[in-house]
Amino acid sequence: MSTEPRLGEGCEVGPDVSLGAASEGDPPTIGRESTIRSGTIIYPDVTVGDRLSTGHNVLIREETTIGDDVTVGTNTVIDGASTIGSGVSMQTGVYVPRETTIGDDVFLGPHAVLTNDPYPIRQDVDLAGPILEAGVSVGANATLLPDVAVGEGSFVAAGAVVTEDVPPNRLAVGAPATHRRLPEPLQGDNEIR
Repeated sequence: MSTEPRLGEGCEVGPDVSLGAASEGDPPTIGRESTIRSGTIIYPDVTVGDRLSTGHNVLIREETTIGDDVTVGTNTVIDGASTIGSGVSMQTGVYVPRETTIGDDVFLGPHAVLTNDPYPIRQDVDLAGPILEAGVSVGANATLLPDVAVGEGSFVAAGAVVTEDVPPNRLAVGAPATHRRLPEPLQGDNEIR
């Protein structure tokens, strides 16, 4: 069994990148035409589609599956056991915990934080990250609590704290977030790819 990562044709890997050396498991598989910048660490048992682009110092933990045409911004952490669709754009400093599902064409603004533990250290419970359906946009510094679902086409405003499910095509704003009709300028598809 090979311990070398499986890189598709046309990949560019910067200096000081670690692909699969952090722990045991199958080497990561990275699709073609991907750009992995310096300081990035990708654990074993990670599968990534074509045209991944990472910023610097990205961490992608084990048991993560990522689709095609995904951008993972500088200092972003994907803490493993998550599924990320195609056409996803994560800006600088995004945190994605274990057990999270992100659909296609989702935008996560700078320092957006998703969480998966409703009672950190206080109770032993199953972790449940958020579910972001296709076409969701999340603004800078927004926080999504464990096990919330954000419906297709919804928009989470910058700084919002999402404590309950957001129906499709709604605007979540405030702390805790309330849901409003999606204003006309925010309607439509995310144009990521």
